[in-house]
Amino acid sequence: MRDLYRRLGVTPDSDDEALGRALGACEHRTLRRDAEAALSVAEHRREYDALHATLGDIGRLRARLGLTHGAHWRDGLADDFSCPADLAGSHHEALMRRLSHAALAHDRWRRWRAPALGLGLFLLGLALGGAACHWLLG
Repeated sequence: MRDLYRRLGVTPDSDDEALGRALGACEHRTLRRDAEAALSVAEHRREYDALHATLGDIGRLRARLGLTHGAHWRDGLADDFSCPADLAGSHHEALMRRLSHAALAHDRWRRWRAPALGLGLFLLGLALGGAACHWLLG
């Protein structure tokens, strides 16, 4: 999907006047027609802005994770919302380490929860029995 704002050279928070100037200066007939249909009507522009924000978030997320489109996706029409991969700041390995640590902790808990629960109940019974003896004898 094309980013109409980027193609017109304006920002999503541009006012109607700046958008009108950009539309007037646009030499690409199909782009101008698409932009007028999507951005000239207030309701259509709200819907486009919501979609624009979502696609931008997805593009930034893919870049942070170090994901890129294959060569077949890299052309002028399909990559407006793709960001270059942030390989230096990729969080994939850190997320995988945290996930492995959580899985090990869960496995450890499952292995030791029955003996720990039994010991806890025994100690609770011992404490309650001691308190009952102290109350009856005291």
